[in-house]
Amino acid sequence: MSLWEALVIVLAGLGAGTINTVVGSGTLITFPTLLLLGIPPVSANISNSLGLCAAAVTSIPGFRSLMVGMGDLVRRFVPAALVGAVAGAVLLLVLPAEAFRVVVPVLIALALVLVVLGPRISRWTTTHHQEAISPTRMRLAIASVGLTAVYGGYFGAAQGIILVSLLGLLLPHPLPQINAIKNITASLTNFVAALVFIVVARDQMRWDVAALIGLGALGGGWVGARIGTRISASALRVIIVVVGVAAIVKLVAFP
Repeated sequence: MSLWEALVIVLAGLGAGTINTVVGSGTLITFPTLLLLGIPPVSANISNSLGLCAAAVTSIPGFRSLMVGMGDLVRRFVPAALVGAVAGAVLLLVLPAEAFRVVVPVLIALALVLVVLGPRISRWTTTHHQEAISPTRMRLAIASVGLTAVYGGYFGAAQGIILVSLLGLLLPHPLPQINAIKNITASLTNFVAALVFIVVARDQMRWDVAALIGLGALGGGWVGARIGTRISASALRVIIVVVGVAAIVKLVAFP
């Protein structure tokens, strides 16, 4: 690997770490970059999953103020994220990488609709339920974390956008807090999937690539946390929609 290629990978990790922390879909930066540098798809996906874990080191502490009193809720989501991540990682190793790519643009489009309509739907559901989070909504939220973790372990592009939209619909918390929960569960998904890859597909892991992405992601997580904790819910919603539309265009026009 040349010095120029290493620099490109670090910068891609920086951009992906920032976008993942603020919104999600940072994989749409790193994954195509690795493919352009000639790294095989499965190897690129596996190395990318491990490298982007580094963003959690600098991003999650930055959201500490938004997570006050949210520990019990996050603990409920952890088992679903663990199981989903393992399932997604196994699917990556046994299914072709194109299996989800046809469905991903549709999932992102639906997620964006939920992001836009989320406040109205949430107000309507809260009005018609005495409990802030009914047992049914909690089960649906846990299922949403598990299913997006399956997708995250498999490919992960725009996992954060999909998860934020679903949790924003089901939970009564402000969008910045939902985004903080997303960062924890998505980071856990990446980490667990990476562990599976290290154990099962160690021969396909590019440790140098993962380290370079991780180096950039460390900075990206720090930058993203500063943005994510200061931005308003409305502005965050706009950013999610813009990034989501860009992700759809990228996946459809430049697969």
